[in-house]
Amino acid sequence: MLTALREQGAIPVTDPQNYAAVRSAIEAAFSAARVKDFLRSLQRAGLRIRDFELVLRKGILGAAIATEYDALGNGDQGLIREFYLASLEKVAPELRTKFFKLYAYY
Repeated sequence: MLTALREQGAIPVTDPQNYAAVRSAIEAAFSAARVKDFLRSLQRAGLRIRDFELVLRKGILGAAIATEYDALGNGDQGLIREFYLASLEKVAPELRTKFFKLYAYY
């Protein structure tokens, strides 16, 4: 039985220290204890949740995170963007409904 048509290849992280710092900030923002505050911060700033670069540049994930992200190579940055986008899709449905405008595509 074929269960997966395509499997993404593993991309090695080239800067583990900065990668871990940025990933940790994203994990903290989307943690059950902090996600509501994170979404409120985005709402106050007038940002859309899927606009990772703006969220990063506005310091919503932390003041130093943009610098650490900028120090990453293209591959590591791509992995971080994918992780961020996957994390925002895991937010509880009731919070996604409450903060609908953050998730809207318009």
